[in-house]
Amino acid sequence: MDTNKFANRHIGITEEDIPSMLKTVGAESLDQLMDQTIPSNIRLTEPMNLPEPMTERELAEHLGELASKNEIFTSYIGMGWYDTVCPAPILRNVFENPVWYTSYTPYQAEISQGRLEALLNFQTMVSELTALPLTNSSLLDEATAAAEAITMLYGARSRAQVKAEANTVFVDEKVYVSTLAVIHTRMLPQGIKVVTGNYQQFELTPDVFAAIVQFPNADGSIEDYKDFIAKANENGTKVAVAADLMSLVLLTPPGEWGADVVFGSSQRFGIPMFYGGPSAAYFACKEEYKRAMPGRIIGISKDAYDHEAYRLALQTREQHIKREKATSNICTAQALLATMSGFYAVYHGAEGLRNIAERIHSAAGFLAGELEKLGYKQLNKNYFDTLKIELPPHVSVNVLREIALECKVNLRYFEGSVVGISLDETTMTTDIGVLLYIFAGAAGKDYMLEEAIPTKRYFDETLARSSSFMEQDVFKKYRTETELMRYITRLGRKDISLAQSMISLGSCTMKLNAASEMLALSRPEFQNIHPYAPEEQTEGYKEMIENLCAYLAEITGFKGVSLQPNSGAAGEYAGLRVIRAYLESIGQGHRNIVLLPASAHGTNPASAIQAGYSTVTVKTDENGNVDLDDFREKAEANKDNLAATMITYPSTHGIFEVCIKEMCEIVHGCGGQVYMDGANMNAQVGLTNPGTIGADVCHLNLHKTFASPHGGGGPGVGPICVAEHLVPFLPSHPVVWGSELNTVSAAPYGSAGIAAITYAYIRLLGNEGLTISTQIAILNANYLAAKFKDTYGIVYTGATGRVGHELILECRNVKERSGIDETDIAKRLIDFGYHAPTLSFPVHGTLMIEPTESESKAELDRFVEVLDCIWKEIEEVEKGEADKEDNVLKNAPHPEYEVTADEWNHPYPRSKAAFPLAWLHEGKFWVNVARVDNAYGDRNLVPTICACQL
Repeated sequence: MDTNKFANRHIGITEEDIPSMLKTVGAESLDQLMDQTIPSNIRLTEPMNLPEPMTERELAEHLGELASKNEIFTSYIGMGWYDTVCPAPILRNVFENPVWYTSYTPYQAEISQGRLEALLNFQTMVSELTALPLTNSSLLDEATAAAEAITMLYGARSRAQVKAEANTVFVDEKVYVSTLAVIHTRMLPQGIKVVTGNYQQFELTPDVFAAIVQFPNADGSIEDYKDFIAKANENGTKVAVAADLMSLVLLTPPGEWGADVVFGSSQRFGIPMFYGGPSAAYFACKEEYKRAMPGRIIGISKDAYDHEAYRLALQTREQHIKREKATSNICTAQALLATMSGFYAVYHGAEGLRNIAERIHSAAGFLAGELEKLGYKQLNKNYFDTLKIELPPHVSVNVLREIALECKVNLRYFEGSVVGISLDETTMTTDIGVLLYIFAGAAGKDYMLEEAIPTKRYFDETLARSSSFMEQDVFKKYRTETELMRYITRLGRKDISLAQSMISLGSCTMKLNAASEMLALSRPEFQNIHPYAPEEQTEGYKEMIENLCAYLAEITGFKGVSLQPNSGAAGEYAGLRVIRAYLESIGQGHRNIVLLPASAHGTNPASAIQAGYSTVTVKTDENGNVDLDDFREKAEANKDNLAATMITYPSTHGIFEVCIKEMCEIVHGCGGQVYMDGANMNAQVGLTNPGTIGADVCHLNLHKTFASPHGGGGPGVGPICVAEHLVPFLPSHPVVWGSELNTVSAAPYGSAGIAAITYAYIRLLGNEGLTISTQIAILNANYLAAKFKDTYGIVYTGATGRVGHELILECRNVKERSGIDETDIAKRLIDFGYHAPTLSFPVHGTLMIEPTESESKAELDRFVEVLDCIWKEIEEVEKGEADKEDNVLKNAPHPEYEVTADEWNHPYPRSKAAFPLAWLHEGKFWVNVARVDNAYGDRNLVPTICACQL
């Protein structure tokens, strides 16, 4: 093996493995298998035009060169992003730890207790700081959280408001401009009217169902919204507050002055700026919205033996379940970043947060006073960390900017002679001295800081927080690095991630995120860059982003790319908005129908509805293919209003449909556009692409095909790639590019920090490596299909009997014969140390498996051995050799406390429960809870740490 060739490190299957696997599959060569799997009329005829692959050392040197082109200035720009200190034990033990960044969304609660507890800490922190009882375990960013708040409140209108068609949301003019841009993008297709103005002067009328205000506002001013909220309540208007989380340590939280919703960013709780993201948005609300709240809620429940257990509650996988009736456009959250912010709060505790907040505020107040002495005017009467400085007539903004840049300082420049300064956790006394030197120099004066900065309050005491917060034990016990490290490690041991075993989830492509791809994210040159930093300071990022966009365009066969969408669902939405903008530009804006095959990815219907379309579902035939006759008939029936079709390819049923080009031609013939969901792009790269197939736009899940980490449920990134005619309508940004056309996230490049991972993945593999990765992913899936076809059976195969990169195990017959269902199989897998495949999606009563290319043949064979063992256990139940109810499958998983208890009441031995295969003795993964009681957790929602009785 060539150890310098990264493909040999990334791909688990060796050249020696391939012949025996092909023999099992029944193919003579990889090429023949590809010919049998992928329709010939969509195959690429030329290799992708990508750079030659790098070795891992070459990549490290190259990324170092790119990093050196980014200049780290001290940024006081604010506007939603602040420099912060990520504590080293969190950086090392969470952010850089594959146990945390390779884990999947915690849908399987029993093997997710560690990250569920960590996310519950985050929820508790948010609830305590906002003074609202209900929070979720993060959204994407502050701007999209604002849109989600409005959508939720729109759905929660009173009967009278619905009858009166109240459809206006008021947004105060001092909300961040990026947030307002996303609100415009998201509300327009919903038929929601957005009105902006001054909250003090705006007249609330009956048609105004909701209002959004910023606290402190975009200028840094702390406004007292109590009277406004009182008037809103009288009018039946709900109020959502975008609040700076750090400021709530010192300021009266919105929950105490009547806000219905509080949302914002947790970025300054230990998450680097990353040129705009990723960082977790928080979202808190009154309890009355618990069944309408977007995102995921962690709740405290109990297991089969009444032990406390955590789980996702209520609207788990809401988009997949409710499809076109979903009320949210949230798919991927930012779980890894929420986890880090939660640990940040655990490490500092309430006392530590007060110290940080007071230091920030005291520095701002001291700076304001010294600037006044120099002749400057501070315009904010009450402020937390942000000053709005009016320059005296003799001071030039250009001179001030020049001196600031010489001192490696970025300030915020308003129109006219006004400058903004937002301080943060990293601001030290010496930094204040530099700022005063800059402003003194611009005024033609000298300044030398000679005194310490006193701890003092500079805002009106009526605005000060009087309530206590974060008094739970978890925020008091882990203040030393030793204790925090052990706590993080203890939680990590409760979870299954790729650090333990293969995660075989279909539709989610859980390939390993290679360490070489991740290393760049720890570099300060990528971490500590503000998204609004001047272009000359971000040349490394710009070069990488431009190159990455060119590579993704080549891989997809398209002409334009936007990295702005910060999740797959956001990518779907952005792509549909681009289609809408294009259709409007050619006088076809009336088109409002989207054709959706029943086999489309589960988020597609929700995204279509959120984008303002009506959906028409197309049937699938008995083989899992789109019913072409039904597709053609429904396209023709709606041809005057057909906007698009959304197709997942290969389909969510795991097969390459042979009629895909004809489907594209049908839609184009009816005047519509073709949206291709990129969830299954791992089966296309290097062999075919959406452009060749005939699509017009696709999104890519970087956390699937392109090796970005799932992180326990995010970060996810969903860039969109478009054909040439759609390029002019790609998302813009009001601050950086001066336009809010189709803006879908707060930052211009979305979660730009993630770009380095996908960039590294492509540079390490090159054309040959990417192509063989796809071939091996398809080989692995067909290998497993061959292994399971005579036992479980495969639900769908393609026209030639092949699956794509994933397969669906038939479990419905198993239940009919034995009473064992797909959930029992999923839970029994945990006893063997495996995460369950995708459960009952896209076909109820089945399990969907995607092995990816990064697993070895030994791991695949071990997984086969496990499922064969489970099959024999099912047969024991079916034959009456095992009790129909009290058996290893119905009782799975078996937690350590049960297996080691003195009392054992099952008819089968402990060894069968815990060690059914000999190799489990080498390193058994123990769960610490039995099967979790989901119904109990929904009936008794407990979303924060408290003294609850189970």
